Amino acid sequence: MDIILLERVEKLGNIGDIVTVKNGYARNFLLPNKKALRANEANKKVFEANRQQIEADNETKRKEAEAASGSIDGKQIVLIRASSASGQLYGSVSVRDIVEALNADGKSSVVEKSMVILEKPIKTLGVFDVRVRLHPEVNVNIQANVARSDDEADLQKDGVDVIQQMFEEDQAELAAAALSPDSEDLGDEDAAPETGDEVAEVAAEADETEEQDDTETKE
Repeated sequence: MDIILLERVEKLGNIGDIVTVKNGYARNFLLPNKKALRANEANKKVFEANRQQIEADNETKRKEAEAASGSIDGKQIVLIRASSASGQLYGSVSVRDIVEALNADGKSSVVEKSMVILEKPIKTLGVFDVRVRLHPEVNVNIQANVARSDDEADLQKDGVDVIQQMFEEDQAELAAAALSPDSEDLGDEDAAPETGDEVAEVAAEADETEEQDDTETKE
C-alpha cells in the first residue's frame, strides 16, 4: 500500500514522503495512529493544502520533546524484583514497569508506553539500556537497574556484576563445606583401607601371623 507520512517514521521516511508498505502494517499501525494517509489523489491534495500546518505542529512537538529530554536522558531507574540464585527473575520487567518507574517522581510524566522501545522483556538481574522515543525525531537512553534490593542496586550502579558475585559466593560456601571437620576422614586407628593394594597387604599380614601361630602350636 502507498501512504503519505504525516511524521517521521524510522526506516521509512520523513513528513510528506510517499512510501510503499505492507497492507497490515498500514492498516494496523500507521493509519489508526495517524502517522500516515493513504496515498490517493484526494489525500495528496489534502496533505499539500495542510503541509505547512502539519510541519509547524511537528516542530512544536519536537521542541517540547527536546525540552523534556533533559530530565530523562541518562536516567537510571531501580526495579526491585525477586530472583533465583542464578539471577533469573520470577516474572519479568515489562514496558509498563519502566513507564511507571520513570513517572513515579512526577518529573518524567511525559513518557507513555508507546514511547518505550524494549526489544524483549527483561528476565534477569542486571543493568539494561532502554531507548525512549519522546518524538519521532527525539530519542533518549535510560537504564533499568533490576536488583533484589536497594543495596544490590547500588552495587550494580557501581559496575559490580551481582550474578557473578552470587556464583562466587556459592562456590566459596561449597569449598568451605568440603574443608570442614565433619567432612574429614576418620583418624588412622579407625580408618579402613582405601585401596586394593592396602587390602591385599593387610590380608597377607594376617596369613603370615596365622602360619606362625600354626608353627608354634606344632612345636
